[in-house]
Amino acid sequence: MIRRGISIIAVAVGLTGCATMAPEYEQPPAPVPAAWPSGPAYKEGAAKAEKPVADIPWQEFFVDEKLRKLIALALENNRDLRVAVLNIGRARAQYQIRRSDLFPKVDATAAGNIQRLSSGSFGSNPAVTVEQYNVSLGASSYELDLFGRVRSLKDQALEQFLATGQARRSVQISLVSEVAVGYLTLAADRERLQLARETLANQQESYKLTKSRFEAGVSSALDLHQAQTSVDAARVDIARYTTLVAQDENALSLVVGSPVPAELLPAALSEALTALKDVAPGLPSDVLLRRPDILQAENLLKGANANIGAARAAFFPRITLTGSIGTGSGELSGLFKPGSFIWSFAPRITLPIFTAGANQANLKVAEVDRDIAVAQYEKAIQTAFREVADALAQRGTIDEQVAAQQSLTDATAESHKLSQARYEKGVDSYLQVLDSQRSLYGAQQNLITARLSRLANLVTLYRVLGGGGG
Repeated sequence: MIRRGISIIAVAVGLTGCATMAPEYEQPPAPVPAAWPSGPAYKEGAAKAEKPVADIPWQEFFVDEKLRKLIALALENNRDLRVAVLNIGRARAQYQIRRSDLFPKVDATAAGNIQRLSSGSFGSNPAVTVEQYNVSLGASSYELDLFGRVRSLKDQALEQFLATGQARRSVQISLVSEVAVGYLTLAADRERLQLARETLANQQESYKLTKSRFEAGVSSALDLHQAQTSVDAARVDIARYTTLVAQDENALSLVVGSPVPAELLPAALSEALTALKDVAPGLPSDVLLRRPDILQAENLLKGANANIGAARAAFFPRITLTGSIGTGSGELSGLFKPGSFIWSFAPRITLPIFTAGANQANLKVAEVDRDIAVAQYEKAIQTAFREVADALAQRGTIDEQVAAQQSLTDATAESHKLSQARYEKGVDSYLQVLDSQRSLYGAQQNLITARLSRLANLVTLYRVLGGGGG
């Protein structure tokens, strides 16, 4: 008899449908061109990559040892990444809950009931005490998934779980890039601060010389006040860049998730940030469909597609089973004696007849959710294409920009030397010196900005091509 009861449950599990009523999934075509943009802003004939950028670990891409340590510290302490990891655990648990609905829930129960009945309960019989004990093993309200409703919900939960895994990769890629850009920004602002301090020292020396010439009657009061404006302007920049450096350090500490050791902070921009001098993007079809944010959007699309199956299955009968096997007796000592075996089997079928349009509305909601997920998936691809195209456009011109800015800085420095010499010989006024000083200082600051843009562009290309997620 016990075997018969177990067989009933086993047959019920075997009747569960293996298919779902979800529509067959088809990946939407990418709504972007098959090749990256071309034109004057883009570098033509880029070298072929030995392997895709997405396959290059950040430990190999970045060669600056301080930056490597900062990235490792951020991956350990950043709270956004920690939340993303916790979301994976939560989604995994949700998936396990849905998956468990495919199997019967078997419970073991033991119960006893002692009841005192009055004499009136049995006519003229005296009052009695009735005892009943039982021990059983049973399944309660197990749904036969003949139309795939439970399986569709399980598939949706699985896609949600996979999406959280891709979300964690996206957070890590962004985090690696954010740490690198924050590191470079701090380095550039520290370099600007040092330049402002050196400029102030030079301006103070120039002011002293002009003051001596003024006291000797060689220079005018106008020259003296113009020299004073240069000193004050440098002092303003020192205060401004001191603030920016402090803010950069605070921003870096927030991204890293803990105070950054002083020995890991950069003093100036380093050209040895990465061993790669050029990044080959590959084809859009190869690059975009490997980015975790796009894979996440596709997982969500697949989940919405599976949810349609659950909504469709709601139109069909739902069969649930309740059964148990065990032993019962009016005496506790007789629970396991011969003849005490008991069992029950209670199938139930529910057929939706009138739901006031609720099932149809739920199906419509599921279909619209799927269409929304398609649009979001396509938007993710378009956004990724634009990010890569923008980075490639900057890469195609940034080297020329840096070279031109370097040439301009060198020429401005030579012009400053000549104007200073002409002023000291009395050929030109101090206004010419002042203009050349300002031009040189501006050119030097712009050169730092151009170098920062070139290094940041390499980091951006690494991020938008999917690097840093491993």
